[in-house]
Amino acid sequence: MIPSATVDIIIRMLSLNDWETHIASCYPDSHLLQTAAWGRLKSAFGWQAECLQSEKAGTLLLFRPLPFGFSVGYLPRGPVPSTDGALVDLLASIDRVCRSRRAAFLSIEPDWADGGPAREAMRRQGFRPGVHTIQPPRTVVVDLRGSEDDLLEKMKPKTRYNIRLAARHEVTVSSSEDIAAFARLMDTTGLRDSFAVHSEAYYRAAFAAFTPHQTVELLLASYRGEYISGLMAFVHGNRAWYLYGASSNLHREVMAPYLLQWEAMRWARDRGCVEYDLWGIPDAEENELEAQFAKREDGLWGVYRFKRGFGGRVWRSVGTWDRVYNPALYMVYRLWIARRQRDIA
Repeated sequence: MIPSATVDIIIRMLSLNDWETHIASCYPDSHLLQTAAWGRLKSAFGWQAECLQSEKAGTLLLFRPLPFGFSVGYLPRGPVPSTDGALVDLLASIDRVCRSRRAAFLSIEPDWADGGPAREAMRRQGFRPGVHTIQPPRTVVVDLRGSEDDLLEKMKPKTRYNIRLAARHEVTVSSSEDIAAFARLMDTTGLRDSFAVHSEAYYRAAFAAFTPHQTVELLLASYRGEYISGLMAFVHGNRAWYLYGASSNLHREVMAPYLLQWEAMRWARDRGCVEYDLWGIPDAEENELEAQFAKREDGLWGVYRFKRGFGGRVWRSVGTWDRVYNPALYMVYRLWIARRQRDIA
């Protein structure tokens, strides 16, 4: 038997449009992945969105259909506000929605800092550590407060040098809507660095979902008239996120990605952001990260070497936690994940 919240609080089911209004008025600094725009994006690629609101809390839930009428649930970087109390407030209604969707389980990745109290809060509400991470739990967050000189001073000397080197090479960074060019750079990067990338249609949909609120920016870096690097960054409230980035195999000596990130940070500052999340590094303790980054190229180790130079702090969320509704299907899922990880290894 899965424990539920003891007090059944009145919950409203909202449309994505109503959720958008609710977030804007009540939780303007919530996580990007709790926005209606994110729900619309995922809804275009196989997920189904549900939005719940109580007097004190709310959340965006996503469901991926499975064969025979089953589904899996996912609660990304929520609920809002980002507190244990908000989760307790919504939990009975979350359970009802998951059961109505015949969810085998719900994976939740709260926007909480890792630590004993956060983990205990998840266990207390009947969650268990997840077997598969959906979003990277560990990241580098750059504090954007202060002057531009302050930001540059906090960076590693080599990073400052590379930003200036790109400028001396006359690399230019400009805002763009050329999603096709960006997708080609992403394909090149995925092949070179052996990681999966989204389709051009996905990047186009992501750009379209956030453009109405001017909360997305596509920046492309050019050298001698050719695009050689690009990134897509997003803002919500006082935070910005670098979710997608790419570079070509040509002219890597001009260090375009460094200037590109600097311009993205300047864009975020202009939008009133105080943090810039570089989104995804190896899930290892900081002392191990610093001891190993110069030696390793696998997984996210190469990007950590790049991201550490921008002077941010390493931050880890409490990670992925699962709430099980169908133990038999959940066991099948665990076995599938274990086999896939063995195949990758």
